Amino acid sequence: MLISQAHAQDSETPPVTTTEMAAPSMDAGAITPPDTTNILLQNVGMIVLLVVMFYILLIRPQQKRFKEHKEMIDGLKVGDKVVTAGGLIGTLDKIIDKDEVVVDLGNGLKVTSVRSMIQTKADKTAANTNNK
Repeated sequence: MLISQAHAQDSETPPVTTTEMAAPSMDAGAITPPDTTNILLQNVGMIVLLVVMFYILLIRPQQKRFKEHKEMIDGLKVGDKVVTAGGLIGTLDKIIDKDEVVVDLGNGLKVTSVRSMIQTKADKTAANTNNK
């Protein structure tokens, strides 16, 4: 059962008008609206924090791997045992230019490969397998 405002009031308290209900007076204990500048700075700070975390966790390690791979590719010489991207293991027979090499797969089979498609040196992977 619903009780109207008039019946729900005590006799000691003054009646509440509709204007006071719609727009309450601003007392000293009233809540102030949030500062929009502070909220904006917090949001921008969170975005900056996320960008820094992405750089540290994703971009920087990837750049380090690319740099190590480039140094390994630049350091290749004839006679190195290499593993290609297709999983073929062979010996570098000839360096044609800065982008192409000839890989000897054995039994007289020689394949021309793009230099960047060489994953690792085979000697390096065999040493890592023995250590584990």
